[in-house]
Amino acid sequence: MSYDAEVSESSMPSPARTRRRGAELESALLQAAWDELSDVGYAGFTMESVATRARTGIAVLYRRWSNKDDLALAAFEHYREAHPITVPDSGSLRGDLIGLLERMGRQRAGFFSIAFGGAFSGLLNSTGLSLTQFRDRILGAQRTENLIMIYQRAHDRGEIDLNKISGTVLDMPVDLVRHDILMDPNPVERTRIEAIVDEVLLPLVLPTGRG
Repeated sequence: MSYDAEVSESSMPSPARTRRRGAELESALLQAAWDELSDVGYAGFTMESVATRARTGIAVLYRRWSNKDDLALAAFEHYREAHPITVPDSGSLRGDLIGLLERMGRQRAGFFSIAFGGAFSGLLNSTGLSLTQFRDRILGAQRTENLIMIYQRAHDRGEIDLNKISGTVLDMPVDLVRHDILMDPNPVERTRIEAIVDEVLLPLVLPTGRG
């Protein structure tokens, strides 16, 4: 008996399958994986449970991902790409930062909770990724692109001088909001976001006498 046949007999779900191919199929599989991670967490996450949820055979998953770790990482990345954070354009650095951090607090609260919950439930050990490598992988390039866009606009308007501000200072607002999300999966309150922007960042980046 072939591997595919053996797996199909032991792991085929009872619900009727829907014929899907290519990108549509992969998107459906990754959505099923994300839903499974959301419901049971990484500790209870298996290739079999995802196949059942996706109404397909487990061999379909193994043709794309070699194990549940690869599938979980792909599911995190797929969710991020499917739910991008748009960059506000309020006309001011303060307005843009508050808008971005509010959107981040709303859209990423559950995502961070599930993703980093998986990281600390064995995913880091299984993959050999460091926490920094894991963070960079699941957050992708948008983690820095959004901030760069906001700061560049402020620089072009003459609000700040990027040549005089360190990267550590510029990263601070997002780092603080991300920390809050990891400590409490509920959306970050606006008063907290305003305090981060008004009391922590702006005094460090605006020219003396402004703010």
